[in-house]
Amino acid sequence: MSYINKPGKTTNWRKMVTRQQISSAIANDKIVTTYAKAKETSRHLDYVVNLAKTPTLANKRLILSILIDVNNKTAVELMRKVVDMAAKKYAARNGGYTKVLKLGARAGDNTEEAILTFC
Repeated sequence: MSYINKPGKTTNWRKMVTRQQISSAIANDKIVTTYAKAKETSRHLDYVVNLAKTPTLANKRLILSILIDVNNKTAVELMRKVVDMAAKKYAARNGGYTKVLKLGARAGDNTEEAILTFC
């Protein structure tokens, strides 16, 4: 069972963690997190990039409903960044926009860490 879907975590917590990580990954181009969270976030980040490949008004609004403000960047700035990136970099690709690289165990609690980055 995935760490992010284990009992005791509410749906609101799971959604917010995923939204934070998607926004941070777009803002910074990569994030370091646990392996389970990276795998789950990768799925949702690929969905956001797929929406950004066809930048209609409806798709932009869907992207804005997912993104949040992080690192002194607004959700609108992040939406523009992902739309520009998708148009240039991923126009000919049908999937696999992100990759998860394992880092090893974290020293404090021995949890597997990973880097989530764009391909």
